[in-house]
Amino acid sequence: MAAASNLLSEDEFCLEMIQKRRLKIQKVKRSVELSEEDADREKAEGVQFLSDLKESVQRKLNELISTIAEKQRTKKRAEDSIKELEQEICELKKRSSEDHLHLLQSFQSLNILLPAPTKDWTKASVPRASYEGTVRRAETQLVETLRKMMKKKKKQKVKLKRVQKCAVDVTLDPDTAHPNLILSDDGKQVNDTDVRKDLPDNPERFSDCSVLAKQSFSSGRFYFEVQVKGKTAWNIGVVRESIDRKGGILLRPEDGSWSIGLRNGNEYTAIDDHLVLLSLKSRPQKVGVFVAYVNSLVSFYDVEAAALIYSFTGCSFKEKLFPYFSPCLNDDGKNSAPLIITPVGVN
Repeated sequence: MAAASNLLSEDEFCLEMIQKRRLKIQKVKRSVELSEEDADREKAEGVQFLSDLKESVQRKLNELISTIAEKQRTKKRAEDSIKELEQEICELKKRSSEDHLHLLQSFQSLNILLPAPTKDWTKASVPRASYEGTVRRAETQLVETLRKMMKKKKKQKVKLKRVQKCAVDVTLDPDTAHPNLILSDDGKQVNDTDVRKDLPDNPERFSDCSVLAKQSFSSGRFYFEVQVKGKTAWNIGVVRESIDRKGGILLRPEDGSWSIGLRNGNEYTAIDDHLVLLSLKSRPQKVGVFVAYVNSLVSFYDVEAAALIYSFTGCSFKEKLFPYFSPCLNDDGKNSAPLIITPVGVN
């Protein structure tokens, strides 16, 4: 019995050690993932900043070239003036050498030949083009542009951090998910498959590729973040509790939906009172959704760029709001990446 007890104790000890090592492996893997995400974020921020700086430099270069070109036009004006003066000199020389008899006869007949009128050059001048300070001014303007870019980026980060303080914990509700959707066990990920599961068609379930969060909000402010990396199509936002979940879902404010999305791999849109095509400087990898119920506001952020994507203002909520997610169709594996609800502040 004692030997069996010792053996059992040793087995328990081994199981405990195995469990600890598995947990350690998970932590190491998560650490690697976070490091890779940090690298991706820094790379994206660096590329975006340098791209903006490159655009500013190119714009200033074009302005500098245009300024110098404008000043160089004075050379053409000077050449035209010289040509005109030389023509008048030739004309005057010609008249000076005319036959005196012809001139006398002209006077006698009172048919006086007067010199052809010439241009009054007494006030004419071609100012010297001054290039002094042109490059210096361009340099000063570029430095000022860079300072403004840094200031703007800092303000954007401060604003994002402020709304991130309103973060809430959001999990997906399987009772609302379309039968083709696969939800992770922790309720944080969703993606579409080509296989329809046999699920009851309860009133809460969407008949298109959509799912809601379990949590609802009817006051205050709340914020959550969703990773959209690797996807070619998606929709994210908030909807009223009473939104029509059957048939063709209309993602319009008048129907109780405030969302933005990606389609065709590169077209970002918002459906306000009309379809709005969004012009974004970079592809968002993580989207932040901020709702201020009392202010009737829904805003979307590119988390990595700390940039505002779009805001719905003057929203008519009137009832509970639920976070809304659509990973869109699988598209033969092209759009198989999941939407992932990520912890706020973890990049």
